[in-house]
Amino acid sequence: MEEDNSANASANAHVVGVKSWIAYFGTLVLAAILFFGLLPLAFMWNEIAAGVVFVVSAIMIGYRLLLLRSVQLYYDDVGVWTYSGILPWKKGLSGVKWRDMDEATFVPGFWSWLTGSYTVRIGHRFTKANEIVLTNIARGKAAVNTLNAYQQDLIRTNVID
Repeated sequence: MEEDNSANASANAHVVGVKSWIAYFGTLVLAAILFFGLLPLAFMWNEIAAGVVFVVSAIMIGYRLLLLRSVQLYYDDVGVWTYSGILPWKKGLSGVKWRDMDEATFVPGFWSWLTGSYTVRIGHRFTKANEIVLTNIARGKAAVNTLNAYQQDLIRTNVID
């Protein structure tokens, strides 16, 4: 994966993928268990314990929701990039330059088709270790089509080989 924080600031970046509503489902189930299951049990034991459970649960659910919202798949004139993270030490940018990109693919299936949420893979020509794989991307099929079409345009115009 090519790491370059300057690519995130590119003026001609086009976001093609973010997490879909399906990605949030697990966090919402966890929130229901914490707030409607564990919190009432904590209140039966002690109000201080309930306060701790509430604060820890709120922080945990809030962090997970913000982390899901931070995931972006985008492209610019240099390549395809994924950005994620909200804490300064966890923020990150990785990607594949156009010249190194093999192809963009998505994983088809009944549930993906039904929900519009796809696993997207941006392959690297030389190594699998540097590819981008993102799950539960909203309109992932359209994102893949956009990325492959843009790469083909770059090849046709001899911008890349």
